[in-house]
Amino acid sequence: MSNGMRVDLSALDEVIRKLWTLLDDMDKAGQTSRYNTEIPMDAFGNSCLFMEAGDLHAAHKTMKTDLEKVIEGLHGLIEKFGTSTSKVKDKYTEQEYANKHQMGGDTGGSSGSYAK
Repeated sequence: MSNGMRVDLSALDEVIRKLWTLLDDMDKAGQTSRYNTEIPMDAFGNSCLFMEAGDLHAAHKTMKTDLEKVIEGLHGLIEKFGTSTSKVKDKYTEQEYANKHQMGGDTGGSSGSYAK
């Protein structure tokens, strides 16, 4: 017997679609942070004449590593949430199908176990 609660499967589909889109965006951000933000030491000058050049380069590498870890963590979280949401949606879909089948399906007939 239903308690009046309904699950909007199309809303779950929309959430899943948005999560996968966000995951693609995170992949792009991860690639950018990994490969397009490297500052070589010689960017501070061929001979690195100022004393802070090494410290600045080391700080950049530290920040780059931290950013990559944050993006990786977010990627994992979004992927886990997206996978879990897909599984939940699949379970609701299966239950809805089972309920329809049990009640006679869409055939208009009374072939379900309650019809006997």
